[in-house]
Amino acid sequence: MHPVILGGDAGAYSLARAFHEGYGVRSTVVSIRPTPNVAHSGIIRNVVEPRLDDPDVLVELIRRIAAAGPGPVIALTCVDWYVRALAEHRDRLEDVAIVPYPSVDLLDRVMDKLRFSELCQEIGVPHPRTEVRDGGEPVGDLDLRYPLIAKPGDNTAWHRVSFRGKAKVHLVRDRDELAALLTAAGDAGYRRPVIIQEYVPGDDSQMRIMTTYSDLTGEVRMAWGGRVLLEEHTPGTLGNPAAILTGPLPQVEADARRLVEHLGWTGFANFDVKVDPRTGVGHFFELNPRTGRSNYYLTASGLNPAAYWMGDHLTGFWPPAAEPLEVLYRIVPGFLLDRYVQDKQMRAAVRRARAVHPLKYGRDRSPRRDAWVRLAELNQVRKFSQYHPAPEAGEANGSPGEPVPSGKRDVA
Repeated sequence: MHPVILGGDAGAYSLARAFHEGYGVRSTVVSIRPTPNVAHSGIIRNVVEPRLDDPDVLVELIRRIAAAGPGPVIALTCVDWYVRALAEHRDRLEDVAIVPYPSVDLLDRVMDKLRFSELCQEIGVPHPRTEVRDGGEPVGDLDLRYPLIAKPGDNTAWHRVSFRGKAKVHLVRDRDELAALLTAAGDAGYRRPVIIQEYVPGDDSQMRIMTTYSDLTGEVRMAWGGRVLLEEHTPGTLGNPAAILTGPLPQVEADARRLVEHLGWTGFANFDVKVDPRTGVGHFFELNPRTGRSNYYLTASGLNPAAYWMGDHLTGFWPPAAEPLEVLYRIVPGFLLDRYVQDKQMRAAVRRARAVHPLKYGRDRSPRRDAWVRLAELNQVRKFSQYHPAPEAGEANGSPGEPVPSGKRDVA
């Protein structure tokens, strides 16, 4: 199988690594611009296409790659808007490539955050109370308690606009901040829904991640997650896990299984969940219709994503059922993580766990690549110092462990 992976981030490299680890396969990674995540890699052929966001260009490029190289091709991504583009144009690709994503109707049902909220209410999955306003719309009557989380309901449209203070997720502490955010988004051209939710208290350590795989019949073949120890806090990557300690999550796994089974989902689904420290209940924020950017935590745990795609679409053989490994996934230096994890039991668990880094691959080494990976890891120290200073001794993990308030964010 020849993987064609859209995007140039660490998630794209992790998928290429999964195929190389499992099958010795060299992937083609298509990115809008050259990125150091995939540069100087011996397991990747990088194709740079600045017009990749144009669906016609995307389709033509995948067809050209399929015609020129070994097959069969499987088109993959860790980016929502590419997932939708692939699904929307499946009929133009399926004669040359496998597109392992659900139908557009099903994608729209879960990628629309308001509809996902209604789905959670329908089947009793814990979910923060939610309302919706369009960009540029007045706040009006809002039956929610501040502080609130505000985030785009249309990630594709959000991706295309720019305004001062824009981030993936906004914490708004009062009505004035929410009004300013809606106005700024509308003035920038984002007139799509903004999802407004009550804030579940707690810092990064209350976050959980869960990934499932459902085969073409809808049977859940895999479910595995972990406790997020630390998230990234730069505006462009806010909320991406920087460190995960994998392990069983009974309530979260049970609710994730209920969601995908109720939907008749096929393929990978990735869930962002936050445990309310007052109740111990995990609240589901969203279903991502793909593997996450941090998907290497699966491969390192013995659940290689490539094996599930191969089983469903090529070989018919599934990985043997085995207890997943508990590992420490991290993209930050160990000493930086040590500054943020304050709980003594968790610190001990971190020190016992086998640490893995998605970009550090012993079978893909070169002096230039090794140097960049080391520098990128150390650069996290600067980023955390600027956007998420370490807590004082005895404080919670990075207090306050929440997005930077919109009114205090200076970046574009």
